[in-house]
Amino acid sequence: MKLKNRDILELMEQYHVPGLSIAIIEKGQISKIENCGVLQAGTTKKVAENSIFNSCSISKFLTGMLVITLTEQGLLVVDEDVNIKLESWNVPENEYTKNKKVTLRNLLSHQSGLVDPKYSFTELTVDIGLPSMVDLLEGRTPYCNESIEVKYEPEREFHYSDAGFCIIQQLTEDITKLPFDQVVNELLFKPLRMENSLFVMQTTDIRKVNISSGHNKNGEIVHEKYPIYPYPAASGLWTTTADLSRLTLELMNALKGESKIGISASKAKEMISPQRDKKWCGLGVFLNGQETELEISSLGWGIGFQCMMVAFPQRESGAVIMTNAELGIHQMEGIIGEIYNSLEI
Repeated sequence: MKLKNRDILELMEQYHVPGLSIAIIEKGQISKIENCGVLQAGTTKKVAENSIFNSCSISKFLTGMLVITLTEQGLLVVDEDVNIKLESWNVPENEYTKNKKVTLRNLLSHQSGLVDPKYSFTELTVDIGLPSMVDLLEGRTPYCNESIEVKYEPEREFHYSDAGFCIIQQLTEDITKLPFDQVVNELLFKPLRMENSLFVMQTTDIRKVNISSGHNKNGEIVHEKYPIYPYPAASGLWTTTADLSRLTLELMNALKGESKIGISASKAKEMISPQRDKKWCGLGVFLNGQETELEISSLGWGIGFQCMMVAFPQRESGAVIMTNAELGIHQMEGIIGEIYNSLEI
């Protein structure tokens, strides 16, 4: 990394970022973790290796890894009509699903034909409380006040969709008969030693003193100190750079046939392969380049937080950058982009 600690602190001051953590992956292992700043503006609690940030949509990368694990166990099939195994709710049949059905491959690559309703999937409102996935998908909550249905023929267009990952969550719960967070805990968190990862669904879940507050582009604490997105599979993961690096390393190890959770090299390769004609889309991750220069990434952006996971599988290198400030600009245009461009990975 070209940037020195002093340079990072200067960037944090420039962009009004109270705290950040950077984990570097080299030669198939975590080589360095750099922590700077504080968990909450105006306090002295410093960011440490076990400091937990809101990963927002990086949750989708985790969900992709979970789906691949469940396919290896024979519980899911990525190219099967999801309605075959969905029990609590079904994707409504309409003119767009006559010839092609919605599959997990479609949902993971945002090519299902679903379009999230405008202003949907906002942060938790305490007075309203936690939505069930079925109520949410049927449009019975303020978090999504329209029923979810296919708007285009599957595989025709790309539309980034939180609703698609809510369907994956419901499907997971239907086939396992367990809450989503429990499935993730047993299949991913425990075997990968992701000891500082959890799904924050309501304010009572925030018990650890090392959880970061969210801040706006001016470095001020946001109205709800801990903005919560009550959609675990889509955006509910709170974690550390070390834990996210362990998840990234598991994908890299699976590609070499050395998975700890039973993912085969072929399934891992499928996850980071372009889906249909969308070269930038894998299963739960985004792609750039190809072969030895293939870069996989996942970005998180929500109220009070921005973060990024990037990896070069063939080089066995990568990085995880997490911040407790939402700058109002794309990650690559702010402090995360400056740090990314300084990396030698």
